[in-house]
Amino acid sequence: MVPTTCRCWVEVSRLQLAGNYHAVSAAVGPDIEVMPVVKADAYRHGAVEVSRTLAGEGARWLAVSNVEEGVVLRQAGITAHIFVMGDFLPFERPALIDYELTPAIHSLAQLADYDRMAAALGRPLEYHLSIDTGMSRLGTRDEPAALAQSVLDCNAARLQGLMTHFASAANFESPQTAGQIARFETIRDALQAAGLSPRYCHLSSSIPVAYGMRNAWGNMVRPGHAIYGYVSPARGEAPTALIQVRPALNWKARILEVKDLPAGAQVGYGAMHTCDRATRMAVIAVGYADGMMHRLSNKGKVIAAGKLVPILGAVSMDLTSIDITDCPQLAIGDAVTLLGCEGAVTLDAQTIAKAAGTISYSVLCGIGQRVKRIYV
Repeated sequence: MVPTTCRCWVEVSRLQLAGNYHAVSAAVGPDIEVMPVVKADAYRHGAVEVSRTLAGEGARWLAVSNVEEGVVLRQAGITAHIFVMGDFLPFERPALIDYELTPAIHSLAQLADYDRMAAALGRPLEYHLSIDTGMSRLGTRDEPAALAQSVLDCNAARLQGLMTHFASAANFESPQTAGQIARFETIRDALQAAGLSPRYCHLSSSIPVAYGMRNAWGNMVRPGHAIYGYVSPARGEAPTALIQVRPALNWKARILEVKDLPAGAQVGYGAMHTCDRATRMAVIAVGYADGMMHRLSNKGKVIAAGKLVPILGAVSMDLTSIDITDCPQLAIGDAVTLLGCEGAVTLDAQTIAKAAGTISYSVLCGIGQRVKRIYV
């Protein structure tokens, strides 16, 4: 039961999170480690509760973006291995060690520093070496021989994993992913020839798993979007999807005001909308400060009384107006659905993203902190 004190909230289904995690696990099989990505507050689903749920379902690894995110999980009592995918700055080093976080190392200079840190502690520290295979973001671009020698030169840092990240995994018309896999395999083989065999090799986030790109899995995968119920559409001739996942989040807001407007009435900032008929309008408790994108002004939709209804005029900081002429039974205090399912009608993050001219990740991650999270 949603507390009546909630003006604007999301409902996150633990059962659906678990189902999505097990769908990924079943697709890759028992020999491949599944490391769910819980960065960005678990795509705004709430990192602590999501991590508890996934760890309870058997996830032994969780991935975050930075040290601070890892510390939050540790302070909440999460005991799973926590992998920090992004870079870490010098002032974050003590927390990295104190909270037993495993970093990605993105350069040979950083690797040398990390080895010195481990030596100063008097104990080995594990890391995953991040390879830039073509995305030109984080990761080392050094040649295989130099990489192997740098790893061998370490006295206290221990190579636990080898990783990369794809730039165009959903584009099956592009040769980029194949080239990135080939580059990764060249480096992996060079390390093995030097006697270095990292326990984990991981290249893939949700898309290569969802579309069955087995040559890109390694023995660990890093699903993020799929854990929350989404798989981005592919471009070109893609393999048959291996997994079926469902969104785990519904986003709702209550009606604050209902009023009847005559034809010709102008609505909101800039008079962006002019009513072309007598209109029953509701003002709902959500705005761009909560994550309702301003780009949805006068063109987005919400679900009201099981029907898709349009947003009227500009989305403001705290309020959004909608047309409820076709559902006049709605009253102050009733809830409408901004993202999710209501009856037979669905409005998911990908649909909203298309209307806003953005991506579904941005829709989910844009849900604001003041929106209450409720776990069901």
